[in-house]
Amino acid sequence: MRFDLEIIASWIKTESTVLGLGCGEGDLLYYLKNKKKVKETGIEIKESKVALCIEKGLSVLQGDVNQEIEDYADNSFDYCILSQTLQQVYNPEGLFKEILRVGKRAIVSFPNFAHYKIRLQLLLAGKAPVSRELPYQWYDTPNIRILTLEDFKIFSNKIGFEIHNQAAIKPGDKSHEGKIVNFLPNLFATYGIYEIGN
Repeated sequence: MRFDLEIIASWIKTESTVLGLGCGEGDLLYYLKNKKKVKETGIEIKESKVALCIEKGLSVLQGDVNQEIEDYADNSFDYCILSQTLQQVYNPEGLFKEILRVGKRAIVSFPNFAHYKIRLQLLLAGKAPVSRELPYQWYDTPNIRILTLEDFKIFSNKIGFEIHNQAAIKPGDKSHEGKIVNFLPNLFATYGIYEIGN
């Protein structure tokens, strides 16, 4: 499993209820179901990825997370997970209000646009940066937002949620490798992971 997903999984309590928003092919939900005995639900917009989740025995429905989340009652889940999807969300403020309504806690991760290699590409090349974490050209990217670790902290104050746990990371050459970045994380981390709540 990817290094960032291992960190997220370590924050999830055994036998909890989890809603995976933009759950992709279901790798994290599959791990949590089998290793931590969680009761999982997922929402994924791409039909091919939903099919892969169902093949793994996961409870995943196809749809837009912004719309589907509205169907759940308050405090339906112990955790809502939004892993590497925030940069593709049209209305982050509205979605976060819904996430913190249906989930007691939420775990959010995203690529850090303030990483020094991104900054250098902008400074030296003068063009939209491309990296392993942000591998698209400006014209074909699914990412509609760019944000940094500092931006997320400012956003948390604006919306009014608390950050209970956080990790700034830099994945290694293999997907399951990586390290926690403690020194100047907004400059040296490529991803941020946050556990939030009211």
